[in-house]
Amino acid sequence: MSRQNTIVRAMHDLGLAAWFGGTLMGAVGLNGGTAKADDPAQRLRLSSAGWAKWAPVQLAAIIVHGVGGAALILANRERLASQPEARTNTIVKLVLTAVAGGATLYSGILGMKMSKRADEGGEGVTEPAAGVSQELASAQTQQRVLQWVVPAVTALLIVLGAQQGEQQRSVPGLLDRFRKS
Repeated sequence: MSRQNTIVRAMHDLGLAAWFGGTLMGAVGLNGGTAKADDPAQRLRLSSAGWAKWAPVQLAAIIVHGVGGAALILANRERLASQPEARTNTIVKLVLTAVAGGATLYSGILGMKMSKRADEGGEGVTEPAAGVSQELASAQTQQRVLQWVVPAVTALLIVLGAQQGEQQRSVPGLLDRFRKS
């Protein structure tokens, strides 16, 4: 008998979609757009304000994704116990989810450091200007890399989720082979 997990699948997928999409839009649109501000200090202030508005939504998305993912693991525990490929996929997804969560948290910490020193300005949001403090330059340099890590890892999680969906498909003709034996 087939069990439906539509709500928890939707939670898992929509939470991940918001996490991925929000960080990608933030890196491309928010950081890219505010980097064009004429006043170097405004670049960091505007970007920091935008990320601060997004942070509660992102946190909710991560929680929804996590709750949905945990519920799917519970719902599929028998399949995970009997299918090594599904179990491996789930373990890889758990590790990558932890990586994405850690990168998101660290990115937020860097963002707070950048916000506190926004008056120093920057060449861009993640590009330090000459003469800025070492703390700001370090945070901006790290953020330049990290802003792409989270969307890259969450995109990989989406791909692995699609792979899990394929793993759940029945193999055509398999049942027929058992019936003929």
